[in-house]
Amino acid sequence: MEGAISARELERRVAVLKRFRELLCSQRDHFRQYLEVLDKQQEVIKSGGADALLAHVELEEKIVSDIFAIQKVIDPLETMYVSQFGPEDAEAREVPGLKAALEELKAEAVLRSSRNRDLLDRRMAEIRQEMKNLRSKPYAIHRSTFSTDAPALIDIKG
Repeated sequence: MEGAISARELERRVAVLKRFRELLCSQRDHFRQYLEVLDKQQEVIKSGGADALLAHVELEEKIVSDIFAIQKVIDPLETMYVSQFGPEDAEAREVPGLKAALEELKAEAVLRSSRNRDLLDRRMAEIRQEMKNLRSKPYAIHRSTFSTDAPALIDIKG
């Protein structure tokens, strides 16, 4: 039988496919987590909390590095699987669906990240303008505190 494969070969295919599927699912979960962080980051940018924004940026960097690390494993594993078993292997039916979901999540992450970057740029421009206005009026804060009319002459002899 030309089309039949040995039990060992089948086990190997299943093991590779399971690992490939696990990595794709893990990548999908990381992208979902990344989208949640981007949503929360948008709220933090609007509220202007610098410490919270820094925490979100650090978390975002960690998730993105995890995404890239997993992708470094997924790409060679996919290449190996396709080269050994062919792109139309019967065991790999759900892989295209997972990959399509990953691509959608990736596109959404890029879009949200871009929105957050634009929002942050606008917020930074507002802060710069406020600082510029404060520098052009260095005593404006003190004048408002001591805005009462001061006497021009003081009688010291009494």
